[in-house]
Amino acid sequence: MRATESNQDYPFAVTNTAAALLDGTGRVVAWTVAAESLLQRRSSDVCGRPARDLLADAGDWDAVLAQGGGPGNPEGRAGWEGRATLRHGSGGELEIGFRVIALDDGARGGTARFLVLGAALDLVARWRQDHAFTYELFLQGRVGLAVFDRELRLLRTNSHLLPYTGVPVDLRGRRLADFLWPEDARTIDDRLWDVVRTGTPLVGFNTTVRTLDDPRGGRIVTVQAFRLQEPDGHPMGVAAVFTDVTDHERARGRLDLLYRATGALGGSLSVLRTVEDLVKVLAPGLGDCAAVDLAETVLTGGEPPADGQLTLPLVRLAVAGTESEALRTGTAQFAAPLAAQGARECRGELVTGLGDPPAGSAPGAPPDWATTVPGAHSALTAPLCARGIRFGRLTLWRTGDAAPPEADDLALLEEIAARAAVAVDNARRYTKERRTAVGLQRSLLPPATSEKPALEAAGLYLPADADSGVGGDWFDVIPLSSARVALVVGDVAGHGLHATAMMGRLRSAVRAMADLELEPEELLAHVDDMVLQFASEAENGDPDDGDAGMPLPSGPAGATCLYAVYDPVTRTCVMASAGHPPPAVVGPDGTVEYVELSPGPPLGVGGWPFEPVERELPPGSVLALYTDGLIERGEGDIDHGMQDLADRLLRSDVLGRPLREARHDIVEGLPPGRLRDDVTLLLARTRVVEPGSITTWLLDPDPAVVADARHLVLAQLTAWDLDELSFSTELIVSELVTNAIRHAGGPVRLRLIRADTLTCEVSDSSNTQPRMRRARSSEEGGRGLYIVAQLSHRWGSRYTMGGKTVWSEQSLPLA
Repeated sequence: MRATESNQDYPFAVTNTAAALLDGTGRVVAWTVAAESLLQRRSSDVCGRPARDLLADAGDWDAVLAQGGGPGNPEGRAGWEGRATLRHGSGGELEIGFRVIALDDGARGGTARFLVLGAALDLVARWRQDHAFTYELFLQGRVGLAVFDRELRLLRTNSHLLPYTGVPVDLRGRRLADFLWPEDARTIDDRLWDVVRTGTPLVGFNTTVRTLDDPRGGRIVTVQAFRLQEPDGHPMGVAAVFTDVTDHERARGRLDLLYRATGALGGSLSVLRTVEDLVKVLAPGLGDCAAVDLAETVLTGGEPPADGQLTLPLVRLAVAGTESEALRTGTAQFAAPLAAQGARECRGELVTGLGDPPAGSAPGAPPDWATTVPGAHSALTAPLCARGIRFGRLTLWRTGDAAPPEADDLALLEEIAARAAVAVDNARRYTKERRTAVGLQRSLLPPATSEKPALEAAGLYLPADADSGVGGDWFDVIPLSSARVALVVGDVAGHGLHATAMMGRLRSAVRAMADLELEPEELLAHVDDMVLQFASEAENGDPDDGDAGMPLPSGPAGATCLYAVYDPVTRTCVMASAGHPPPAVVGPDGTVEYVELSPGPPLGVGGWPFEPVERELPPGSVLALYTDGLIERGEGDIDHGMQDLADRLLRSDVLGRPLREARHDIVEGLPPGRLRDDVTLLLARTRVVEPGSITTWLLDPDPAVVADARHLVLAQLTAWDLDELSFSTELIVSELVTNAIRHAGGPVRLRLIRADTLTCEVSDSSNTQPRMRRARSSEEGGRGLYIVAQLSHRWGSRYTMGGKTVWSEQSLPLA
């Protein structure tokens, strides 16, 4: 018999069956083609020989016959099955299963003959396994099993197909829509049709099942299905397995809701934001509507009273859900004194059947909190208790066809309320402390780490001691145009609020100046003038103003600053210093050296120029900027401190580790409590923009080249797979190049840079900065820069040694 993957029929079927005809003496009379294929033995070699010669061991002939009951057994002679090991034509052995059918033609004077049908034993065993599996599958009762025809009519089911109210006893010939909700039946039918059409099995599809007789709530089932095929490969129907996973899914849903609620509670230290995030999770996660009521004192950071003499007024702070407008109801009150609400009394309450019984028939009216939402049929609430003090409550309502809450739902709400109470109490404490430090917080340092296309940066600040508080050290990483980045480290003399306030003003001033794209030496000169103005304002203050608070120090406000600009395209860093220590450079080869600067005077002295220094940095170099507190610690002179810093940079492996980790090792052993001065450290690992991401063209000052510039840019964007930006970039290039040719004259340089943004630069020899204006409706021009501004993420211009550069940045499309 031919055994193929496409033919899974009964192995002794007529089609493709290996058969032999034996006479009464056991001699082979006929031998089919399928038998030749099975044993690789030709008919001419087999016919006329005893069948025992086909056995691998001729001595097994009696044992083979004994499987049919032996000679003289009428039942055995009528037909019987067995197994034998035959000799294959290739010289090997083949185990087969066979069936013997007795052919009695003695009525015509002939001798008895026997028809032997054979198949490979593994094929016979597989068929028997399939038959046993199918039989037992329909007998089991843990899952529902159904067989549908090609029209999705039920042909066969077991007794537990859908053991829910409203399922008919006899399902043969019915469709799912005959007893299920139309949308539920349609959902399952659509998936089963896909299985019939494509043959792709359906695995792990969860859906809700509701019957026409019992639509409320329903059950959740997992549907798995596979196509059934005819022997010719055409589909005959589909078999589906239905597993009730309602309890499992509800339990998993509760755990998931608890996880999401916990995550929402940990997302903010704001009382309002915390409870708003919570109700958005609970509605519709646990109910259709949700509300949080809190004591008024909690909002301002005050301690809720716990003397037990007064009730606690509550404010409805956050609501969510389908009826959220009905929940915005001013204030509410706890009826019980606070002293009676201990930690063990903080239990929830569940109310069902709202609005069901006629008025006056219930033994007691429902509580006021439960009847706030019109149309709600059930409600549950849990108090917010922390440290034995009850300061709020969390309430949920269910409406419409939603199933009434169970005891498990109330237990879940109590657990969420307990966690919410801790989170809200922590937020309340934080609010109280933040109110006293909000002025200081606004002028603190920027984020400690940042990732830019030009570099990876990580900063660190250690105050001198707890008594002095934060000082005037600061660092900053400022993104500039054309993928460049500015690095800033500064140190204001002194400590306390005055130094911190001055630090905030200087940092804002440096950022404002950096936005003007000034060279480092020009920027420091402008900041120097501003510091002089600050000092002048402080000296001219009213000494008799009793509300002025702490007196400011007299004299100039001394401050040092180092400003550096790194360009990842040219791999150069230009820096200037106002009385600040030089930065250290750790090269890719592991060497450490300090940049030779010509530092000018500290900020606030005035009248002295600042000199820039340009340094080429190989990719992967680490630039270390710091304040003098790191090298002047009373342990020796400055040279010794700088050598110690170099050693620390190497020991911390700043080249091979993330800078956010290495920065801590560099200052290891410098506890803030024993530092004489603040310590600030800024590490930056340089990166480069690869040459393949930079394209430059030199254009003639001819209006005709504008069209050529557009074609060049479009071709480059296609090469970079940035066709989405083609339209906007074409307009930007057209306007900028046109302006450069029309107003500047001379050669024009057009450059595209692909980094985290797409930068388009047009440079010319003119020092006149472009100015955007609003053109009148009658004017033909004057709208170019307005178009550039509308199409760009940001744009601007900067002076260069040979003129100016106008640039535009566009955000790259998402990958």
